[in-house]
Amino acid sequence: MRVPLHTVIGDWIRDQISSGALPVGAPLPSEAELCARFGSSRGPVRQALAQLRSEGLIATSQGRVPAVQARPLAQSIDDFFSFTAWVQSSRRTPGQKTIEIARRVPEPAIAERLGLEASDEAVVVVRRRTIDGEPVMLERSWYVEQVGREIFAFDPDAGSIFAELIARGVPLDHGTHTIAAIAADELDAEQLDVPIGTPLLRVERITSSSDGVVLEYADDRYRTDRARLAIRNSRSRSAVAAPSEVRRLTPEGTTA
Repeated sequence: MRVPLHTVIGDWIRDQISSGALPVGAPLPSEAELCARFGSSRGPVRQALAQLRSEGLIATSQGRVPAVQARPLAQSIDDFFSFTAWVQSSRRTPGQKTIEIARRVPEPAIAERLGLEASDEAVVVVRRRTIDGEPVMLERSWYVEQVGREIFAFDPDAGSIFAELIARGVPLDHGTHTIAAIAADELDAEQLDVPIGTPLLRVERITSSSDGVVLEYADDRYRTDRARLAIRNSRSRSAVAAPSEVRRLTPEGTTA
């Protein structure tokens, strides 16, 4: 069976990257050079480059030569506490820019997740998170008012909000995550430098104290070419190993 030409081109570029012949930051051969090397038209070349970009192996943008980029980081879903700590543990440089911080009444769906009455206020923080200066994730975090008021006392661009709140005695002890895909809206597209409608990895998190009091609801949206989520499983803790401990998923994605 004949291998499609775009697959051949893509495999050759992957080999060049994995062997170190094309290190991180190196520009790829031009479309014209790839066409000449493989006797191809521009169509298969562009198809191969699009696939490599979706895999997070190369970065492309209008007016710039495609270049090799660092592999997407894989964040364990168990380590939900700090984007900053995750990136630093990978010997990369985290960053953040606050887009909005405000105290207001959340929409009903968010108020319900936080266990608030319809007229209760909460504090919302919207931040763009970066790795080595490149936009990776847009976070929208809502905190119950007694927790959120603490954020006004420090600079949320200075580092991890979670770390600062924990240092101030806020019991951010447990997190429940729901993972899905979502199309980038206008704000996502602007802040993450992607077209509107680009598929993003969405992680919704409800954070609570050890005694079950909900303190935060977060909606984090990741560029899939720059971040991955890893989930660790253990058969000894699974429903297969312990059928009597099967946990039922509710429509909201939490367990019951």
